[in-house]
Amino acid sequence: MRLTIERLGHHGDGIGADDVMGGPVFVPRALPGEVVEGEVVAGRMDAPKVVTPSPDRRRAPCPHYAACGGCALQHATDAFVAGWKVQVVASALAAQGLEAPMRAIQTSPGRSRRRATLSGRRTKKGTIVGFHGRASGTLVDLKDCALLAPQLLAALPTLHAVTEAGNSRKGELALTVTESESGVDLAVMGGKPMDAELFQKLAALAESADLARITWEGEPVATRRPPLQRFGKALVAPPAGAFLQATKAGEAALLAAVRETVGKARRIADLFSGAGTFSLPLAEQAEVHAAESEKPMLVALEAGFRKAQGLHRVTTETRDLFRRPLLPDELNRHDAVVLDPPRAGAEAQVRELAQSKVKVIAYVSCNPVTFARDARILTAAGFRLDWVQVVDQFRWSPHVELAARLSRG
Repeated sequence: MRLTIERLGHHGDGIGADDVMGGPVFVPRALPGEVVEGEVVAGRMDAPKVVTPSPDRRRAPCPHYAACGGCALQHATDAFVAGWKVQVVASALAAQGLEAPMRAIQTSPGRSRRRATLSGRRTKKGTIVGFHGRASGTLVDLKDCALLAPQLLAALPTLHAVTEAGNSRKGELALTVTESESGVDLAVMGGKPMDAELFQKLAALAESADLARITWEGEPVATRRPPLQRFGKALVAPPAGAFLQATKAGEAALLAAVRETVGKARRIADLFSGAGTFSLPLAEQAEVHAAESEKPMLVALEAGFRKAQGLHRVTTETRDLFRRPLLPDELNRHDAVVLDPPRAGAEAQVRELAQSKVKVIAYVSCNPVTFARDARILTAAGFRLDWVQVVDQFRWSPHVELAARLSRG
């Protein structure tokens, strides 16, 4: 079949129309305007031949791109990807009847991802560590990566050694590696049950590879140094495998947008605060109340706060904001609110904010669709969507993050 690609879907696949059978055809690694041909099975053309390439097509910079599923858009120019991601946000807003000034996208550089989860397997010939192939159980053995920070790439031999020591022939390890101020933090899931022999091997590997920390199924094996992250003036050691903004550049862009939004607010509520990505830098200028459902994250935040100098008061609260959002009388104690929810958004909390007297909200989102839904609730209650800042931390992927300012006079 031959068809013309009309647009990209939210997962980065090209989409064309099947004029014979009707309905869309999804074509991976195709771009709008391209003519492609190939066999279509169940609405997908998984091995397309590009007959007429787009002027936005380029040679992928990574040698693993053809097989690896870690990236979806290396075949497109940076300008095209940036424009497409901004349009994804604008389209999500338009679907809710909203529009807003869109600021220039902030894109993280290559080789700057400071956190990633790779898979590890044992084979008859040795070990494989890498990302899965696109929509496949095949594991691509990484030799290089255009995404990962140098510190994480340098840890690949250690990940192979951990896979050899701690995985069965039929199993697959999830190896979460995080760059920290103190060295690589490694959290492993899916391995053999811990015993004395495995413990000794892993502890020796941590020593020889100079890892900051290694945990196994959530339990510490060796903590040679606390794996510290810098949030403003504070140094925090988040729990193993904890959420962290993907790149330092992306975190800086989001923090700048949040700081601009809250302005000179003296009392700020940071909801879905995590380990203090925004709470602790904002405490340099204001009192902050941080609410988060995961107690270990708040324990790390509190420890970082106590050791830092020159911060205003920070209070914490372990609270499930989906089931028990802050109510209007609690929200009204604050001059500004920061929201950074997971992909599901913050609908329950937003409905309480709509009934509060809060004037300014900094909303950080990793899902334009749920952000637009929540923004519609707030604008219906009198908020203005002042601007949106798109941030591309997950370069060459279809993931989109943003920060937005909502206010009412």
